[in-house]
Amino acid sequence: MQEHVDVPPHISDVHCFTETNGVITTTMFDVPGYRVVRVLGTVYGLTVRSRNWAASMTMALKSIAGGELRWFTNLLYNARNDAITRVVAETQSRGGNAIIAMRFDTGELGGFAQVCAYGTAAIIEKVDESVETHPQLKAPVVN
Repeated sequence: MQEHVDVPPHISDVHCFTETNGVITTTMFDVPGYRVVRVLGTVYGLTVRSRNWAASMTMALKSIAGGELRWFTNLLYNARNDAITRVVAETQSRGGNAIIAMRFDTGELGGFAQVCAYGTAAIIEKVDESVETHPQLKAPVVN
């Protein structure tokens, strides 16, 4: 299992890239043009991160002046991406191709940052041919 998700340099300013290995992730309760064939249950992806003490000291000093604490922002983006990677892996291990009603929960745990991604793992299939096939469900092109 991959321990850390790196954001590709060409989209690093977006911060929200996570490869889902063909699994559709949505915060909606359905996927337009598709139907849920089978519900596989609730899935979770957790990660807990600690702050580097030197970075914490630097960020504490920077917080006096105000503004965004980019090191902490990046820490949380990376934690979120890792949580998604784990919830996707759990879905795949159950044979699912979608996570519906996906949500995030964050919190502090004794000075550590905790991020949890969770949702309902499901198997979905296309029912409306007028809807474009979801990109994650398209077969990869083999050269």
